[in-house]
Amino acid sequence: MELQFKRHRRLRQSANMRALVRETYLHKEDFIYPLFIVEGENIKNEVPSMPGVFHLSMDRLKAEMDEIVSLGLKSVILFGVPADKDAEGTGAYHNHGIVQQATRFIKDHYPEMIVVADTCLCEYTDHGHCGVVEGSKVLNDPSLNLLVQTAVSQAEAGADIIAPSNMMDGFVTAIRHGLDEAGFTDVPIMSYAVKYSSSFYGPFRDAAESTPQFGDRKTYQMDPANRLEAFREAESDVEEGADFLIVKPALSYLDIVRDMRNEFTLPIVAYNVSGEYSMVKAAAQNGWIDEKAIVMEKLISMKRAGADLIITYFAKDAARWLSEK
Repeated sequence: MELQFKRHRRLRQSANMRALVRETYLHKEDFIYPLFIVEGENIKNEVPSMPGVFHLSMDRLKAEMDEIVSLGLKSVILFGVPADKDAEGTGAYHNHGIVQQATRFIKDHYPEMIVVADTCLCEYTDHGHCGVVEGSKVLNDPSLNLLVQTAVSQAEAGADIIAPSNMMDGFVTAIRHGLDEAGFTDVPIMSYAVKYSSSFYGPFRDAAESTPQFGDRKTYQMDPANRLEAFREAESDVEEGADFLIVKPALSYLDIVRDMRNEFTLPIVAYNVSGEYSMVKAAAQNGWIDEKAIVMEKLISMKRAGADLIITYFAKDAARWLSEK
């Protein structure tokens, strides 16, 4: 009896054949590399839970940026770790704040580099929450005023993109209005539109020194069990003037990345978060996995799911590996 079946393996016979029909590609331009800028001098301290990721003082930033540029990366996102914190996170919106200083330095010395400024308060508040606190509550509307001040201050420093990550209701429309009123109508907003209250953020909170001093962020970040809520969050941000939509985390939420890609025409950004990074690093250091193969497979999965851009701590490594091809 003659069997009838399709021969799919015909297109997998050699490396060149597989490359010929490959559907998804990674490019260095896809990556946005996070940097943690701290106050002080001659500081380059590795974050204990994030091997290969460092706290950098301003005087060590040039060497880091030289490496980033040499690798062909085009975009960075800046997080500030101030020496002093207070209840309203004033370090976030001072014109001499650490992110503002780093932004000016990068734009002065590397004018073609895209600088994305993370716009939040948690790294700057003594309570570790992303807004104004009254008792045990994080207040929504009073927080918007501080976020607008932060965004305008970052734009004044030269940030190319404002990336608000606080998950307050109305944060996009408030920031859009504030930027426009201050004359920054051309500065786009990369909204953390879909940000889950995730256990994958632990190492970042080490890096940013932003662990909440009480409670958690579940009243403003999303429940990991919810899918339809992501559509509501993203739709609001699109209506309010967002120019990019971030899904955070990425790896356990690739279904949401695909949902956003199918539903909206704005660029979709997957945030490959700290826990996703640290797990791979730990396994690689123990010799349990092939780090390069795992990382590239993870990143391609984010692109395949529909992400246009990826914020990732693996950006420098991935750029090196892409150059080896």
